[in-house]
Amino acid sequence: MTAAPDLSSSDTATSAAPASPAAPRRTRARGSGSGGLTRRGRFVRGLVGVLVTVGALEALGRAHLASEDDFPPASKVLGRAVELAGDHDFVFVQLKATLEAWGYGMLLAVLIAVPLGLLFGTVPIANTAARAIVEFLRPIPSVALIPLVGLILGAGLEMKVTLIVYAAVWPLLFNTLYGLRDVDPLAKETLRAFGFGPLAVLWRAVLPAAAPFIYTGVRLAASIALILAVGTEVLSGFGEGLGNFIGDAANALGGTRDVLAGTVWAGSLGLLANVLLMLGEKRLFHWHFREVGK
Repeated sequence: MTAAPDLSSSDTATSAAPASPAAPRRTRARGSGSGGLTRRGRFVRGLVGVLVTVGALEALGRAHLASEDDFPPASKVLGRAVELAGDHDFVFVQLKATLEAWGYGMLLAVLIAVPLGLLFGTVPIANTAARAIVEFLRPIPSVALIPLVGLILGAGLEMKVTLIVYAAVWPLLFNTLYGLRDVDPLAKETLRAFGFGPLAVLWRAVLPAAAPFIYTGVRLAASIALILAVGTEVLSGFGEGLGNFIGDAANALGGTRDVLAGTVWAGSLGLLANVLLMLGEKRLFHWHFREVGK
């Protein structure tokens, strides 16, 4: 886990010595981020990897190295996952409960972490006062808090949202702090010279520069939040959600297929969320990718 940046003030991030005028600015050719492949090439390579993995799991399942009840072929697992899409109880009860907790948790995490990151990054006394408590709380695993939060809030949406917020706050908070280091001090000083106040400087210079980093924090936090949503449901053993579906299937006779099908759904949700957020990132912050040579 990376150490928290020490940003007692956003102005303390001193700029490096200016580059020599003769030094050429290095940029990457478009599509060179993955060995020079085009977007279609990267998609095809990823698809081949998925097909090879599924084929290997299918072959292992058909080899009868273990009972089919314990290790079903990939085709039957995927068939069951598709079948669950038409199950009203699975979609509108179990899946809905997980997505609802994930959505509320992410919203609250953003509303808490981003303002705190801006506060810690721009007010030195706040950063100094909060540093010890942040470093104490950050290493505590969210799953370790399940019994305590369950006793206080009981089973249900409140418990899951609380644990999701706790886990998702950290990548959002620290990415906000890292983003403040990317703010051009000259831009802030120019605005101040023209008589703009602190809030105007924050809105016009700080937030635009930090926004790509904050969005990256959102993308990282989204995956963590989904892990916590499903993991909390599995470990708590009560309530509704995709994790409870997986947990109940694990306790049922011959339920391995349902366990794996539920796991496929969890992975698919995480993949879909990440792809959508990445597409949004490239559309919203295309200028940032050009600056960093992507």
